[in-house]
Amino acid sequence: MTTYTTEIDVRFRDIDAMGHVNNAVYATYLEQARTEYYRDVLDADLSRVSSVLASLSLDFRRPVELADSTVTVDVDVTEIGRSSVTMTYEFRVDDAVVAEGETTLVSLDPDSGEPVPIPPAFREEMMSYHEL
Repeated sequence: MTTYTTEIDVRFRDIDAMGHVNNAVYATYLEQARTEYYRDVLDADLSRVSSVLASLSLDFRRPVELADSTVTVDVDVTEIGRSSVTMTYEFRVDDAVVAEGETTLVSLDPDSGEPVPIPPAFREEMMSYHEL
């Protein structure tokens, strides 16, 4: 299985009063990794793709601090349904896993807001890229 990997800079604004990346910031990291995945793998601007985030889960392993500088995020597609895609994320600092996440995106008809099949080109590219 091919995994998409990106690096995200840890910014001062990400740090909370405890001195580590705030838990809510991880959702932004997921979004950034997903946006880069769509750009690099699907050649698509996620802001122009008619989809909605249907679910999000995060599990934390250890804090990330400003001194860590960057977080590596691995993105995999684990399930492709008729209108939904489940993606998993592994956050690492150096070789240590610091968090794991999962999202489900649902393709929508922009006029009705109802679920529609994933665009065939996206489905084919994801299946090919991740060897599904």
